[in-house]
Amino acid sequence: MKFYSEQISPFLKEFFKENYSLEVDSFEFVKTREGFDGDITMLIFPLQSKVDSNLESLSNEIGSFLVKKVNWVNDFNIVKGFLNLKILDTFYVNFLTGMDKQSSYGHKSIDKKNGITLVEFSSPNTNKPLHLGHIRNNLLGDSITRILNANGYKTIKTQIINDRGIHICKSMVSWIKFAKGSTPKSTGIKPDKFVGNFYVLFEKEYQKQIKILTDKGNKKDDAERKAPIFLEAKEMLKKWESGDEKTIKLWKKMNSWVYEGFDKTYNYLGIEFDKNYYESDTYLKGKKIVEKGISNGIFYKKKDNSVCIDLIDSGLDEKVLIRSDGTSVYITQDIGTAMQRFEDFSEIKGMIYTVGNEQEYHFKTLFLILKKLGIKWTNMLHHLSYGMVDLPDGKMKSREGNVVDADDLMSKMKTTAKEISSKLGKLEGYSISKKSDLYEKISLGALKYYILKVDPRKTILFDPEKSIDFNGNTGPFIQYTYARIHSILKSNEIDPDSRMPEKLDIKETLIIKQLILYPEIVEQSLKSLSPAIISNYIYELVKRFNSFYQNVTILGSDCFITKNFRLILLKNVAKNLNNSCSLLGMSLPQRM
Repeated sequence: MKFYSEQISPFLKEFFKENYSLEVDSFEFVKTREGFDGDITMLIFPLQSKVDSNLESLSNEIGSFLVKKVNWVNDFNIVKGFLNLKILDTFYVNFLTGMDKQSSYGHKSIDKKNGITLVEFSSPNTNKPLHLGHIRNNLLGDSITRILNANGYKTIKTQIINDRGIHICKSMVSWIKFAKGSTPKSTGIKPDKFVGNFYVLFEKEYQKQIKILTDKGNKKDDAERKAPIFLEAKEMLKKWESGDEKTIKLWKKMNSWVYEGFDKTYNYLGIEFDKNYYESDTYLKGKKIVEKGISNGIFYKKKDNSVCIDLIDSGLDEKVLIRSDGTSVYITQDIGTAMQRFEDFSEIKGMIYTVGNEQEYHFKTLFLILKKLGIKWTNMLHHLSYGMVDLPDGKMKSREGNVVDADDLMSKMKTTAKEISSKLGKLEGYSISKKSDLYEKISLGALKYYILKVDPRKTILFDPEKSIDFNGNTGPFIQYTYARIHSILKSNEIDPDSRMPEKLDIKETLIIKQLILYPEIVEQSLKSLSPAIISNYIYELVKRFNSFYQNVTILGSDCFITKNFRLILLKNVAKNLNNSCSLLGMSLPQRM
């Protein structure tokens, strides 16, 4: 209701100054409830305490004043402290005329005063390919970046690549033991998937060895620590941190395979990064900070030589920062990474970590440690916590190989898009390459919309079949609506100099009311860090348009003014769909 408030507030300020000698700065408006006559509703309750008048009288005074002073407020009615205002159609006509002149309605230009917001997302491990969970992470991070830009914020898209640690060594040990010299090229397997297969093989062998040890009478915890293949991985981690030449050479080779695979997946998704950070670099910085913290009394060394911090008084636990064998943990390198980023970009005024909700405790701990280190910018750090993506048969588990591979999923969805589009039979004259491009747009639109329409905090039960449906609250339904509008506009010219109508169909008004909300929706989506707010807006706009399309004559009107206005309306619905869908990273095809 922000737009209405901005238009009416100057008159309301005038009313209170003239009639009560009061300076009133803010007024509350809401959408008029269904079943009541009116377009917008003003809340009178918050104002009653400021004046010596009852609700009924004050409502009448304000309503009469607005009808007299505002040429587009036509009438009003009162319901127990709610002032329902009836607005003339000319108001909506004038709005649309103004919107028509703006190419980026609802989006703000980048303002240098806002500084830089750094958005971290993806952050994959180099021991496995990207999976469905990574897709949600990437789409969220990319969309939030777009939403920040639309609100006037400069952004830096970054990822921290988890390229070191025990999990990486597991894949390396497994390759040495089981690969027999094979490579992605020799096997024809996508490079990141190739490495991931060896991570799964490690886990299988690890479980076998644990069983052998437990069968011999070892406790499970002891067996997990004593399993030979696990000890090999631990030893390899030590060698890596000590700079062993042979270990480093293998590490670089296997990581290069994974990066090659990641780049292909990112490219297909339309994901780009401005800056990459690597744990293999930042963990050293983290270790130095921890060492300094020991001398400052912030951290302490235990008898086994591990380094810890006591956070019990803050409602958390004792946290290990350096293991007894001298190796680092995740939080050590996260400390180093945070420090490095603020050194690299002095203009940073915010940093958003896009990481799943299973890491909420981790980020509480990280932010608190940084605060205890005396870091002033900890209030700029935010964890965008999101729910997991589950499958119909349960949670994904990388170690067991029970994951939906990102590439496999996107390939399958493209095939489904092809099958459905072919059945619709509207691609006559399209070349094979154009058809392939369209199938890609449809499948990616389906995927992105299905993921992003759910509030980030909620778990998603992902169903590929439902996501690519051409009916209902789906990406293809939205894309099809846009293509329908484009088809009409392509074959009909708009007269920019034509007179505007004075009276609108109610369904035209409903569309314009939705368009009016867009700038406020963009702001709300940033405030909540939720692309779902954008998605819900888009779906409501599409529903209103389709109701209009099915019930109102567009091209068959006998009145040229009406026909021309409706084409202008379609043009601006299409423009708004393009702008709003761009915030989700969705492409809208002109033909389907």
